[in-house]
Amino acid sequence: MVSKVRTVAFVGMKPTEITVEAQVSPGICSFCIVGLPDKTVGEAKERIRSAFFHLGLGFPSKKVVVNMAPADIPKAGSHYDLPIALAILGAMDALDVSTLENCVSIGELGLDGSLAYVSGTICAAMMANEQDCALVCPKACENEAVWSGNQNIIAAPSILSLLNHLKGVSQLSPSQVSSRKLELDFGVDMRDVYGQLFAKRALEIAASGGHNVLMVGPPGSGKSMLASRMRTILPPLSSSEALETTCIYSLAGMLPKEGLIYLPPYRAPHNSASLISIVGGGADAKPGELSLAHNGILFLDEFPEFQRSAIEALRQPLETNEITISRAKEHITYPANIQLIAAMNPCKCGFFGDASKQCTKAPKCALEYRNKISGPILDRFDIVIYVSNVKMTELFEEGERESSNEIRGRVESAILFQKNRATKYGLDGWYLNGKAQGRYLGEITKLDTEAKTFFQKAVEHSDLSARGCHKILRVARTIADMESAEDILKVHIAEALQYRLLDIK
Repeated sequence: MVSKVRTVAFVGMKPTEITVEAQVSPGICSFCIVGLPDKTVGEAKERIRSAFFHLGLGFPSKKVVVNMAPADIPKAGSHYDLPIALAILGAMDALDVSTLENCVSIGELGLDGSLAYVSGTICAAMMANEQDCALVCPKACENEAVWSGNQNIIAAPSILSLLNHLKGVSQLSPSQVSSRKLELDFGVDMRDVYGQLFAKRALEIAASGGHNVLMVGPPGSGKSMLASRMRTILPPLSSSEALETTCIYSLAGMLPKEGLIYLPPYRAPHNSASLISIVGGGADAKPGELSLAHNGILFLDEFPEFQRSAIEALRQPLETNEITISRAKEHITYPANIQLIAAMNPCKCGFFGDASKQCTKAPKCALEYRNKISGPILDRFDIVIYVSNVKMTELFEEGERESSNEIRGRVESAILFQKNRATKYGLDGWYLNGKAQGRYLGEITKLDTEAKTFFQKAVEHSDLSARGCHKILRVARTIADMESAEDILKVHIAEALQYRLLDIK
């Protein structure tokens, strides 16, 4: 008899359905798993044998063959333990596998038959929901699975409790989404920042339009402090954004206990990070920092100190909002809709421009340091600003400074303005000015005669590329949106130019 149980293989963001087939037949006692299993799947043999022992079942002293179809898809991960065990139980006539006909199973077996947490649960639950199937998973995955929208989740603490549930001996309690209050307490706030009004204004514009920002300034001027508070002025994720972001973290095995990620992620890798850790990849083609920052912020401090290859790898994702990891037999694509915030010193010593502190190699050292950042990468930044040191008078100023909640309110209004405009054009996504493309970008950035003449003169004086021109227009459009203005005026162009004219080439 051949019994079949459904499970999934995680190839990028889209789970692929896998059928686990088991057959117990007369022959030399053996246990074989075929269908391109990796070492983790191969080790499931011993976990399953031990779990059967704790169930009081003797593992069959016959020829046991497990096939994982389609056979040409590599199988990796410990989540295959449970479906393999269930399929073998079905082949032994210890379980009626027809009860699992409309179920997708995942789970890692412990030696005592307990079921442990596995990554990718929410992705599997969403696939099962699309196919109108139930998801069988460990109890530890329940909090994650319920956020998928699947109303039929069977979460068991052990394989014994699952078998009792399937046989009707004792029923598992139904899974429910736990209600909780949306908390926006980040532990930091924009009111912590003294002075830096120009930089705060630039970050507010960036948050309102989804623009990439490069901050240049001496050590201790507050660049990292500003960047760490950027996410506090961003609105919570929408339902679809939250699910997509949660899926990425689940696949990476980094999902927090709360389950759903409803706040924009903030990733700040060290400048010693490798290319693979930034873009993703490795043996299991896991998502990298670019994808972990999806729908949120990727902050790269000491920007020129990152590997040149890692910096240049940002080019395509910043334009396409996705990253493709190419392998000999497959191509895996992860979403990477990020807001890049980078910070750098003006030179290696950090004090270029300060005659009392700069090194004796100035200005040569500054040019060499800045040249680590290529022109194409600089063109990807909509906003480039200089963050100067805070004055002593500002550092000891009294009075209440503007909070993140107040700034977030204005940001949300500007985003809503852009979303409503995009709806008129029949667009569901990519409505932020920083992500607008093609004909839509041309439609929303039309200028009147006065603004066009002013802008043309500014472009000729600055010798900007076509991409650089579009960046200024995007920022000007966002500034206009923050004022709920339908048209881009000369004053909006003038302010946008202030965030682009810094010569760091």
